[in-house]
Amino acid sequence: MSVASVNNRAGIQTAIAAASRKTGVDFNYLLGQAQVESGMRADARAGTSSATGLYQFIEQSWLGVVKDHGGKHGLGWAADSIKQTSSGRYVVSDPGVRQAILHLRSDPQAAAIMAAEHASDNKAALEDRLGRPTTGTDLYMAHFLGLGGAGKFLDTMAESPGRTGASMFPAAARANRNIFYASNGQPRTLSQIYSRFAGKLDSGAAAGGATGLASTQLDPLGDFNEGEVVLGNGAVDSDRHWVETTLAQLNTGKSGNDRFASQRATLERNLDPLRPTPETARLAYLMLANLGA
Repeated sequence: MSVASVNNRAGIQTAIAAASRKTGVDFNYLLGQAQVESGMRADARAGTSSATGLYQFIEQSWLGVVKDHGGKHGLGWAADSIKQTSSGRYVVSDPGVRQAILHLRSDPQAAAIMAAEHASDNKAALEDRLGRPTTGTDLYMAHFLGLGGAGKFLDTMAESPGRTGASMFPAAARANRNIFYASNGQPRTLSQIYSRFAGKLDSGAAAGGATGLASTQLDPLGDFNEGEVVLGNGAVDSDRHWVETTLAQLNTGKSGNDRFASQRATLERNLDPLRPTPETARLAYLMLANLGA
C-alpha cells in the first residue's frame, strides 16, 4: 500500500473516530459500515443510483440528515438552505448551493458525522418499534432498506425467519440480486440475508482495524471528557494498528505539528516491534482521533 493510501485511510479513520466520539455511536459499527459501503473510499460513487461517498448516501437521504443535524456540526449554512416540500421531498433553491451540499458526501468528516447522526436516529426509532436494543446489523438494515423497510424486515424475521426476502421486497431484490439470491438463483431467506449482512459488517470492521464486532448489540458510549476517546465496547484499543497509523499521520506535513512532538517521540521510543504497550496504544488512539476532531 502506498504512503498516500495509508495517509488517506488514516484520515478517514480519524474522521470516523471523531464522529463516534461526538455522537456516542459505536465506532466499530461506523467503521464496518464504511468498509462495506465504499471500501473506505471517500470518493466512491455507485453506478446504479445517486449514492456517493464514504457511506453511499443517496441525494434525498443526505439532504434530510443535513437538514436535521447539520446546524450543530458547523453546517448551518447547508441546513438553512434545505427546505422540505409538503410531499416530504427535500429541495434547495440555488443549484450551486445544492451541488455544494451534495458534494459534502465526499468529505470524510462531513460524511462520518452525518452517518453517525443518521444511525443514532435510526437506533432510537427501531428500538421504539421493536421494544429491544438494536444491533449493528439492525442499523445496517435501516440504512439499506430505509427505516420503514427495516422495521418490516425485522418484525417479519422474528416471526417467520424462513420467508424469502425477494417476496417482501421485490424492487430491492431486482436492484440487489446478489443480496437476495444465491449464486444458483435460489432466493435467500430473511435470516440468511440478515446473517450475511452481519458477516459483512464484522469483516469490514476487522479490515478497517477495529478489534470489536460491528454487528452485535451496540454499547452506549456515555459522556466524554474533552479529548477522550472510547471505543464502542468501552475498551481502549491495544492493537498495533493504531500506533502505526498515528505515526504515519503525525509524520505527514499536515499533521506533524509541534504540539504533538513529545507524544510522537514517546510512541517511537516505546513501540515494541511485535506489540505496543497498553499505554502507547491508548496514547496513539487518543491522538489519532484528536488529529481530525
